[in-house]
Amino acid sequence: MIEQPPILRNKYHQAPSVFTARNLLREARRQKSLRAASVPAICVLDPDGDIVRFLLTTGQATVDPDWACYHTTLYTFDLAGCRFGIIGCAVGASFAVLVAEELFAAGCELLISITSSGQITPLGEPPYFILIDQALRDEGTSYHYLPPSDFSTIAPALFHLLKQDFQDSALTVTTGATWTTDAPFRETAEAIQHAQTLGILAVEMEAAALYAFAESQQAPVVCFAHVTNQMAQKSGDFEKGAANGSHDALRLIAHVASTVGHRYHGS
Repeated sequence: MIEQPPILRNKYHQAPSVFTARNLLREARRQKSLRAASVPAICVLDPDGDIVRFLLTTGQATVDPDWACYHTTLYTFDLAGCRFGIIGCAVGASFAVLVAEELFAAGCELLISITSSGQITPLGEPPYFILIDQALRDEGTSYHYLPPSDFSTIAPALFHLLKQDFQDSALTVTTGATWTTDAPFRETAEAIQHAQTLGILAVEMEAAALYAFAESQQAPVVCFAHVTNQMAQKSGDFEKGAANGSHDALRLIAHVASTVGHRYHGS
């Protein structure tokens, strides 16, 4: 019998962690002489950083001087009558969840992730958005939060609320599954074909871990795949639209806030 790999051994999913985001932020504030202030209730992860760059270039975002994370900068901006926090370039499952843990420890009540994704099952020419309902757990972080399973899923209540609203919206947003990988340059033809047999629409690097964290910690998280490429199999790939997709992404963010933001402060 083949022994389980270390990633699946000696996990105690119901046990509390010794090292917590709250305590890390406490020490970072002490070292940096920062006050203990809350982040906006609705925050955004922007792994590509294009939304952050657009907001900075157009003078819409400012640095949050009280954000105590050692690894990132938090910006705030106003959109559709709501104040948001946003962090750019937190790429990959472990980094995204590290930041998510810190945001919720600092007062975040809803986290929206919009990540650039590769097309697996064609739904048309990129770019387009997918509301991720489940993500294949082909990464390591999720196994520290939940027992093994094939997929991590969005919270059902949050999903049904958003899915119904997008059906009645002018925004074109597809719903479906993605494949979360830790190794983007190991997306082999065989792995892609297998993903297609599972009905997977796109490949990205964060959703499975973010949804596992969300379920484990009862933290509301919604993940979108912005399908922008066909894995550079042809010239002219990775085009995201106007302002590198920022206009469309901000419309999506505003729509989510208008749909579920009434449940969170600052809406």
